[in-house]
Amino acid sequence: MLLDHARSALLIVDVQDRLMPAMADRDDVVANTVILMRAAHRMAVPIVLSRQYPKGLGDVVEPVRDAAGDAPVYDKLAFSCFADEALRHALLDLGRDQFVVAGVEAHVCVLQSAADLIGEGYQTAVVEDAVSSRRAASKVTALARLARHNGDIVTTEMVLFEWLREAGGDAFKELSSLIR
Repeated sequence: MLLDHARSALLIVDVQDRLMPAMADRDDVVANTVILMRAAHRMAVPIVLSRQYPKGLGDVVEPVRDAAGDAPVYDKLAFSCFADEALRHALLDLGRDQFVVAGVEAHVCVLQSAADLIGEGYQTAVVEDAVSSRRAASKVTALARLARHNGDIVTTEMVLFEWLREAGGDAFKELSSLIR
């Protein structure tokens, strides 16, 4: 499956103030999440963000919150975004059949959200360099499990260039500059 910007939605899972300090490669995850969001805005890909138990885990980290623009943020207690009723309806109402997923933790909320999307028949791509867990082994195990169950494991650059599909033009110039 190649990602198509007209069929994709971007789901950002729980990139929150009190979670991120414990994440491996947290600076890269935040930077790549922001790149994905900027690309999504440019390519008219809808963005949805989640916050796990914000009373205890805080708000979305500032760089991601700033890049979100007017994208909706949903609070949840369920680990899977798709298990939360309001968030599930928000995702379904987008009318997209491809989901690009980034966030934390890879082996809990990202895994369960992506697995539920795959189980419902959605093409689901988890962005390897925009997800993390506290332990690197947890992330590796989660991504391997998702790959075995028909999830695509991609990188930020893969997403951008698949959404673009060709070089040239203003979108290419703008998006390629994000990864230089």
